[in-house]
Amino acid sequence: MTESRARILVVEDEERIREGLADVLAFRGHAPTAVASGEQGLERALSEPFDLAILDVMLPGLSGFDVCRRLRAERDGLPIMLLTAKGAEDDVVNGFECGADDYVTKPFSIRELMARVEALLRRARPKPAGASFRFGPWHIDLASLSGSAGGRTIELTPREAELLGLFLRECGRIVSRRTLLKEVWGMSHAETIETRTVDMHIVKLRRKIDGPGASLIETVRGAGYRYRAPAP
Repeated sequence: MTESRARILVVEDEERIREGLADVLAFRGHAPTAVASGEQGLERALSEPFDLAILDVMLPGLSGFDVCRRLRAERDGLPIMLLTAKGAEDDVVNGFECGADDYVTKPFSIRELMARVEALLRRARPKPAGASFRFGPWHIDLASLSGSAGGRTIELTPREAELLGLFLRECGRIVSRRTLLKEVWGMSHAETIETRTVDMHIVKLRRKIDGPGASLIETVRGAGYRYRAPAP
């Protein structure tokens, strides 16, 4: 993916919105592909290399949630944005629990949409060579989104790498779920939304980085999570 041009899949059944999104994305220098149903979107997303998927929640046939779940299972690194009805908090919660990276509520401004699109694309772009850090026994390579320790290698999603980076910066301090939602998920109103998406991501991340014994990311009951760097 180049710095400016990205392949973006738009799945939206309302023709006016679908064509409008495609026009705006093309005007901003990207390469949009627009389809009208969840089935078409899933087929294209699984067979072609996209840099971002924008999914309407309410689609004929497969919903945006259905498509999001399938993509998370089969193309875990693909950034996903959901388009939801204004004020539909349940849609926001369900979207994050399905694995969405961001959401925009309808009606939305083009300025807000493009700011969020560019933020997701920046997060997913390969990092410069040499961008790495230590997390416990793991050497985390941001350029390849991978970790290595003791002869093992793991793959990380951009969000998992962000989580590790945030815990490292806050080493020894409790990080609340609200803080994680704001800093890693970009949810500006995290205090108003109840979701288990943070806990689900932490469980998945622990499966990758933890060996026998205590977890590198400690659960602080009722408060959040904390990373305690192992003694050298």
